[in-house]
Amino acid sequence: MYKRIDGRKPTEMRQVKIRTDYLKYAEGSVLIEAGNTRIICAVSLEDKVPPFLRGSGKGWITAEYALLPRSTHTRTARDAAKGRLSGRSQEIQRLIGRSLRAVVDLKALGERSLIVDCDVIQADGGTRTLAITGAYVAVHDTLARLVKSGALPKLPVKDFVAATSVGIVKGEMLLDLCYAEDSVADVDFNFVMTGKGKFVEVQGTGEGGFFTKSQMDAMVALARKGIADLVSLQSKTLKRE
Repeated sequence: MYKRIDGRKPTEMRQVKIRTDYLKYAEGSVLIEAGNTRIICAVSLEDKVPPFLRGSGKGWITAEYALLPRSTHTRTARDAAKGRLSGRSQEIQRLIGRSLRAVVDLKALGERSLIVDCDVIQADGGTRTLAITGAYVAVHDTLARLVKSGALPKLPVKDFVAATSVGIVKGEMLLDLCYAEDSVADVDFNFVMTGKGKFVEVQGTGEGGFFTKSQMDAMVALARKGIADLVSLQSKTLKRE
């Protein structure tokens, strides 16, 4: 049996913590932690939408994602210093935006934009999935405040959304991979799902091998378990406020 570096069982997630109102000035913000991964998710509200949505009556949610230079074992250069956004950053922030838009009624939001900044201050695997999970709470807080202020008649949120990873490492199927596991995984999947268990996105590949249909089914089942736990934590966090 593969022995996990942090002593967890194969089906066990890292301990996740969510602290709300982490930043003073953002309309909604959280610090989310899973093991040694830590991410700040901050929401900015703008009373305008991109040109392609003007006059549509619909709102917009988009995201930006960044690894801070010493969030990693060796210094990661800022995208600004390189003069361009890395392909990885573009792919992840688009994923975050798609995931959030899937569970918010953009028509009910009106012509407003939410910009969600997800800054990784310490990375140990699972940054994209944790960013989605934390960003949802920050967005929910922002929208709840719009309702409280009278700017919106009701909360335009259709469901929860959260994400986790599942991989196969040395023949063992593992939930919520840390970096040491992810870097040597033969098969690596990221799952984004709603609170009702519907898929928003699935990203999967055989990094150093292949996988069967039965293995994929087992990975889906394991991801459902992990995401149900994350949704439960999101719900409890929002109820405490």
